[in-house]
Amino acid sequence: MAKAAPKSRPRKATSTKKPGKKPVKTLQFLHKPSCVTCRKTRRLLEKRGYHLNFRDITKNRLSAAELAKLIGKRDPEDFLNPRSEIYRKKNLKDDPPSKREAVGMMAMNPDLIRRPVVVAGGRVAIGYDENGKIRF
Repeated sequence: MAKAAPKSRPRKATSTKKPGKKPVKTLQFLHKPSCVTCRKTRRLLEKRGYHLNFRDITKNRLSAAELAKLIGKRDPEDFLNPRSEIYRKKNLKDDPPSKREAVGMMAMNPDLIRRPVVVAGGRVAIGYDENGKIRF
């Protein structure tokens, strides 16, 4: 006589999350691939475990409406790149443009945008954070 196979016990559901691990957060990363500051920031964010959605702002430019939304109530000068040749030629440090003018200028020439611009959860960070204090 053959023995009956032992009854299998139902398995407990196992979690795919590892204890202590945070879920990966996705950030929108607006950049210029040849920009050294963008590459440094990218390495820092990826090292911290963030997933980045890239947008090359030289090939896929930001519209004036997108720029205005990013700037919000902030000072548009924070978004202007003082290293840009146009910034220096137009003497924007001594004669800053209005918000409307700044948005129009950045929409026409993405080199005027300080890079990178990182967006997540309604927060916007500009440039490289040397101290690494910005968290999303």
